[in-house]
Amino acid sequence: MDADFSHNPEDLARLLHAVRDGGADVALGSRYVRGGGVQDWGLTRRFVSRGGSFYAQIVLGLRIHDLTGGFKCFRAEVLRAIELSSVRSRGYAFQVELTNRAVRAGFDVVEVPIVFRDRVMGSSKMAPSIALEAMVLVPQLRRAWKPPNSH
Repeated sequence: MDADFSHNPEDLARLLHAVRDGGADVALGSRYVRGGGVQDWGLTRRFVSRGGSFYAQIVLGLRIHDLTGGFKCFRAEVLRAIELSSVRSRGYAFQVELTNRAVRAGFDVVEVPIVFRDRVMGSSKMAPSIALEAMVLVPQLRRAWKPPNSH
């Protein structure tokens, strides 16, 4: 969850409900499913965000609409199973990498609609090097995937 109030803290209850009561292993706060969206973003930022999610979705063959979002709720067993210590990405691509690992490990990942607002405080850490890392890493994740034994 972003600490700059881009994510509404009231939405946390819905993510927790999806995991605690809904049976999901991972709940993603999704801007790109029915009922979700973004506010106060310009056209370029919308294009980059939506395009990045679409690129990762196509390359990885996943049916997750918001792979680049950062509002997530994981069961502890998922975090243990996806081996956080071996995560390769250093920038925003880690959002894609974590969700990809959870799906590939056979965990149930659901998307919960949220409305993402532009930050109230702080500034973006996005840089060309971070975008390049994501573009290069996503195909590597696809090539490196091996079917899991079990979880």
